[in-house]
Amino acid sequence: QVPLVESGGGSVQAGGSLRLSCAASGNIYNRCMGWFRQAPGKEREGVAYINTRIGSSYYADSVKGRFTISKDNTKNTLYLQMNSLKPEDTGMFYCAATQWLAGLEAGQYNYWGQGTQVTVSS
Repeated sequence: QVPLVESGGGSVQAGGSLRLSCAASGNIYNRCMGWFRQAPGKEREGVAYINTRIGSSYYADSVKGRFTISKDNTKNTLYLQMNSLKPEDTGMFYCAATQWLAGLEAGQYNYWGQGTQVTVSS
């Protein structure tokens, strides 16, 4: 069973919005969950993460004020609301989880989804 499944990606024009979802299977314990973005030819970079125990969240400077990470514990689903999208936001977005404390470093996470593509045109 795949532990994390993303959805909600698509193609939008600059200034538009998208909402990504990440459904987590019930057999993993995720203390921290995050969203990562990988543009073609670039390294995977952390966009936002949330500590699911205390509800605190943190964002990369490039998305502050535009993206919002949240989690619905009743549905065991992580969300990323993305507003005011820019062409530089284009990339594959991945959901990640770990049972430990973590931040925006990809190496800190041990569960990953398959990714969902986001394309923003100018």
